Amino acid sequence: MLKIRLKRLGAKKAPTYRVIVINSTTKREGRPIEELGHYNPKTKEMKLNKEAAEAWIAKGAQPTDTVKYLIANCNADGTLNYKKSEVVKLSKKAQAKKAAEEEAKKAAEEAAKAEAEAAKAAEAEAPAEEAAPEA
Repeated sequence: MLKIRLKRLGAKKAPTYRVIVINSTTKREGRPIEELGHYNPKTKEMKLNKEAAEAWIAKGAQPTDTVKYLIANCNADGTLNYKKSEVVKLSKKAQAKKAAEEEAKKAAEEAAKAEAEAAKAAEAEAPAEEAAPEA
């Protein structure tokens, strides 16, 4: 069975990868059938022959999860369409503080809303009281 997977290159703690088509029983750094491109995860730089990758998939080659992600997020020219995550991870302490702030904000909004309704009710009663003595 053929696999489309990454072949690790580069120095220690500075990996770069080649996207290759290889037999699934061959070792990771073995001789590939075809090289489809390269990927540097540190700089998010990628160059991939997307048409060739899709042709190999059509022939029955199975991409790994990482390669499947790279192919799906590849532009037409073979570069990576990288979107930085907007989610900020918070510690449990920071999450508790944020939740407490949101609760306080919600309580303040409800108090302001109740105060506004009370003011409307008092305003509605005031003209009725003024009209009653005149009549």
